[in-house]
Amino acid sequence: MAKPDDRSNNKERIENNIGHTLQNMDEAKDYAKAHSEELSKEEMSQIKEKNQRREESIEGLREEAKDEAHNQKDV
Repeated sequence: MAKPDDRSNNKERIENNIGHTLQNMDEAKDYAKAHSEELSKEEMSQIKEKNQRREESIEGLREEAKDEAHNQKDV
């Protein structure tokens, strides 16, 4: 039997995911900076591309958090 759909903590979960993603972005930037001489151009490019995808993900998560906050007010 499926669990009931509990969305009471969605906003908090989303905000937590945003925080972790921002932390991962910072760590990737720090790693790239610390090891820039050791990394190939391709590896540096991959790090930058991944951080770009993370940024896009954060934008989507922020919109989702706004929606959840709005929905919680309606309940």
